[in-house]
Amino acid sequence: MGSGEDDERFRLFVRAQWGPLTRTAYLLTGDRGTAEDLVQSALEKTHRRWARIESPEVYVRRVMVNTATSWWRRRRPVEVPLLATDTAPTPDDYLRVEQRQQLLVALRQLPPRTQAVLVLRYFEDLSEADTARVLGCSVGSVKSQASRGLARLRVDFAEQPPVRLQGEPT
Repeated sequence: MGSGEDDERFRLFVRAQWGPLTRTAYLLTGDRGTAEDLVQSALEKTHRRWARIESPEVYVRRVMVNTATSWWRRRRPVEVPLLATDTAPTPDDYLRVEQRQQLLVALRQLPPRTQAVLVLRYFEDLSEADTARVLGCSVGSVKSQASRGLARLRVDFAEQPPVRLQGEPT
């Protein structure tokens, strides 16, 4: 990086974007510590090219998606068989929290590229065109990945027993 002005612009970018980038990274990785590592790694790679980047929000998210995919390929998640006690729904008053957790688990089962499309489109609320720019693909590819990913999530949720609230009749 050359000028002090570029350094200051980068610092301001990091301050303004740390929260949103960490949220995106968490949705991509499922772990707070790994998410922070992912953001730091992406920002380090972004910093090296800062003076030449036209759209830093797009660039850093693309780096995050690519890095998360690379990490995922290197250490494939190990499947852990469920115990009989794990399959029974736990009744509680926090249905939305439970459903969000189930969604995140189902999201983790999708291929990295599909995860990235769904995170950028529906959690980050990017348009199809912006998502395509971040991922470096066509809008049609974003549409088809989103469609397949949502269909898979619908199937995954249909197979799960519904979470019941305490006192709710069965």
